[in-house]
Amino acid sequence: MAEITDRYKSIAAPSEGLFKDNGSRFIAFAYPIDSADEVKPLVDALKKEYHDARHHCFAYRLGPTGETFRSSDDGEPSGSAGRPILGQIDSAGLSDVLVVVVRYFGGIKLGIPGLIRAYKSSTADALAAATIVEKTARKPFRVEFGYLSMNPVMKVLKDMGLPQEGTSFGESCSLTTRVPLSEVDAFESRMENIEDCKIQII
Repeated sequence: MAEITDRYKSIAAPSEGLFKDNGSRFIAFAYPIDSADEVKPLVDALKKEYHDARHHCFAYRLGPTGETFRSSDDGEPSGSAGRPILGQIDSAGLSDVLVVVVRYFGGIKLGIPGLIRAYKSSTADALAAATIVEKTARKPFRVEFGYLSMNPVMKVLKDMGLPQEGTSFGESCSLTTRVPLSEVDAFESRMENIEDCKIQII
């Protein structure tokens, strides 16, 4: 069985890149994101700020295995903008990243090979300027347990270095925690051995 990996690379903060060709300017903006819901507001903000630009093309990849992705050519010839942007995100081995490239047309058509080069180069420039960080993919769990089981539950969290969130202690107790993917099996096994303790993925 393949080893479960829960570490992946992303960027720490927004960064910018630039590429010029025959008067056209390609300004790339790279953003760290946690969900697809963040994409539209960021793209819309750039469309508003750079409203006089001809195209606002983008691509993003999300998740520890990069399972969620999308690209947009925004009116450029099919496959000449979004896909090259996504290709650079993949070449850098990154996820949880959105790159938007704003294009100002310089009056001379670049052709599809020229466009691919321009979108690749501007994206590569933005990603080269970014600080790369390592992220840990985690699965969220809700833990419910009786008051008498509090000590063994807390011991598991402490032993495994897991965070406690949304704790509620009374006759019945509950909390949420986030477990690294590679430790999920061990976490489930230990919690299932505690009397009066139920766990569920949320």
